[in-house]
Amino acid sequence: MATGTSKTSFRKAFGPGLMWAAAAIGVSHLVQSTRAGAMAGFGLAGVVLLALVLKYPFFEFGPRYAAATGLSLVEGYRRIGRWALWLYLAITFSTALFVQLAVVLFTAFLVKLVLGLGWPIPLLAALLCGVCAGLLAAGRFPFLDRVIKLVMVLLAASTLAAAAITLPHADFSSLAIWPKSVFDGAVPLAFVLALMGWMPSAIDISVWSSLWTLAKDRVTGERASPSAVLLDFRIGYVATGVLAFAFLALGSALMYGTGQTFSARGTEFSAQVVDLYTQTLGGWTRPIVFTAVLTTMFSTTLTVIDGFPRAIDRGLRVAFIDPEGTSAYAGTGRAYWGAIAILSVLTVLVLAAFPGSLTTMVDFATIVSFLTAPALGYLNLRAVTSDSVPPELRPGRGLVLLSWAGLIVLGGFAVLYLFTRLA
Repeated sequence: MATGTSKTSFRKAFGPGLMWAAAAIGVSHLVQSTRAGAMAGFGLAGVVLLALVLKYPFFEFGPRYAAATGLSLVEGYRRIGRWALWLYLAITFSTALFVQLAVVLFTAFLVKLVLGLGWPIPLLAALLCGVCAGLLAAGRFPFLDRVIKLVMVLLAASTLAAAAITLPHADFSSLAIWPKSVFDGAVPLAFVLALMGWMPSAIDISVWSSLWTLAKDRVTGERASPSAVLLDFRIGYVATGVLAFAFLALGSALMYGTGQTFSARGTEFSAQVVDLYTQTLGGWTRPIVFTAVLTTMFSTTLTVIDGFPRAIDRGLRVAFIDPEGTSAYAGTGRAYWGAIAILSVLTVLVLAAFPGSLTTMVDFATIVSFLTAPALGYLNLRAVTSDSVPPELRPGRGLVLLSWAGLIVLGGFAVLYLFTRLA
């Protein structure tokens, strides 16, 4: 593969940004953004905007580091010090199962709804994990890259159409930059932190993004230019932001102030989400909406089942075999498939033993991601401003200052949450 100064066109570099968006848009948008709109109207719009702005640098640092160094953030953490790599691995091992549980659970409920199946959720979860593993084994990264592009177009078109139809009927009197609904007790603080935890996603996936950037280079046979890689990422990031507000608008326009609330039961919640589309676009769109929502969550499930094992595989390789990252462009190894198998089995076993409610599972996973965000954000900032990155490719002063602001705000909210829970 050509490396060094060789560049590809944007067309060849295009893809990892949409994969990042697909991983982000699933539960955080379909579940959390829509719930936020239903609970507070546009009252949490400021919270969504704040999360999108403050977390942007930490996500951007993943593809930036990969494009600038030819290494993933995993190698970047190792170059900070062994402690940084092991901290990342500890966070990954402690959060991977919870995140996969939330994503697979919601997708399983959607499959049950769309196909009208009476099968138990653990069985559907097992089938989902098996199908995803089989597709990844058969098609690897090129398959993932192609499928995500198609799914994102389908979801964006249907969601934006539904939001555009509902906006003229929306009540914007609840619009607020400052979330007063939190302080008057209308919305629990725990939900706001859960919303921020996965808005637009958990910072963990910045590592996946760096790995997908390198995988794309391996497929094309050329190393993408930093400008092309960053443009690809920014397109995906803007898409997640626009769709976050679209889902917020759907929840606000159709449920806020009506007395209706989202059910905590997965099957009912899934039906309510689909109804948000069909109520505005018409009943004839139900098959299209079913396809869009299900393929979206399936793509999120696929990226999650690929992302965590890919990161674990690279982390263990760097920790024990290749600390200098000389095999950064190598494909995945046995640890990747082992992690897929272990996480899939644990997901099914936990769902069988503790079925729980969908919203409770999602809130728990997102709060865990929120609490670990400051640590991962700090590691990303350290990596991208280190000597490993050429000075001209490091983030500018404004982006660095925004990063520190993000760390202070996210860290402060994390401390506040822990204080309220322990007090």
